[in-house]
Amino acid sequence: MGVVKAFRALAVAAVLAAPAAQAQDSKVIGVSIPAATHGWAGGMNYHAQEAVKRLEKTYPQLKFVLATAGDPAKQVSDIEDMMATRNIDALVVLPFESAPLTGPVKRVAEAGKWVTVVDRGLAEEGIEDLYVAGDNPGFGRVAGEFFRERLPNGGKIVVLRGIPTTIDNERVEAFQKAIEGSGIEIIGMEHGNWNRDNAFTVMQDFLSKHPKIDAVWASDDDMAVGVLEAINQAGRQDEMWVLGGAGMKEMIKRVMDGDTRVPANVTYPPSMIATAIEITALRFVSNAPVSGRFVIGSELITKDNAKDFYFPDSPF
Repeated sequence: MGVVKAFRALAVAAVLAAPAAQAQDSKVIGVSIPAATHGWAGGMNYHAQEAVKRLEKTYPQLKFVLATAGDPAKQVSDIEDMMATRNIDALVVLPFESAPLTGPVKRVAEAGKWVTVVDRGLAEEGIEDLYVAGDNPGFGRVAGEFFRERLPNGGKIVVLRGIPTTIDNERVEAFQKAIEGSGIEIIGMEHGNWNRDNAFTVMQDFLSKHPKIDAVWASDDDMAVGVLEAINQAGRQDEMWVLGGAGMKEMIKRVMDGDTRVPANVTYPPSMIATAIEITALRFVSNAPVSGRFVIGSELITKDNAKDFYFPDSPF
């Protein structure tokens, strides 16, 4: 599949320009996403619901089935139900975890349905027709470059990983490559599962084991919240800074205000789910080519540009 670089403009233009009353057969698009178990997922759920409402109003011939799942087993069940009882023509899926969803999504594709995979890739390549995600290697690289800049003489850091998925692997591998030869040593690395409570527990363990920590790559803003609370409770606020990611408004505000403990952030917008749903809709309402990969770049947010990324009314 080729890399698609202008999908967003294409999708928006087509959605706005195409007549709502186009005479076409009714099509059903299933949307399967994780439940709002943390802030980023809450924002993603919000944008998915808004996209479905907007597209159903614009295109009466499109019907949507939106299901949220709190674990992989529920998500598999949701997808099987969409196939059995709703006869979906397309599936937009953000896998709860990569491995458990690979087989079920592959069966959807083998049944001749259009498949769009979002964010967390499947464990097998080539199943989906369209892949929409943030730039996960870029996310890790940008974070690693910031660590090199902030720790020019090296230092001891700890890293919190997300849920075991292909995107987590891509982020961590790119981060590690970016800090190679810098003198920065990763003295601890554990999964915090993109969850603030898990991250709090993991960081407590790191703090008990390591008397010297110069910085933390939390790699996610929800995890950063848990990390900062653990540091506060240990009374070690003046010893280290924390880099999260994804652009949570509370974190962007701290960056904007010059909080030395939260000096920067890295973008990874939850609204990418809306992009995926809109592009999938184009498959059925236009002749625009929509297969391929749409990758949304990651940007470093600092005090100098934080105001451009601060949206106080956002759910995330």
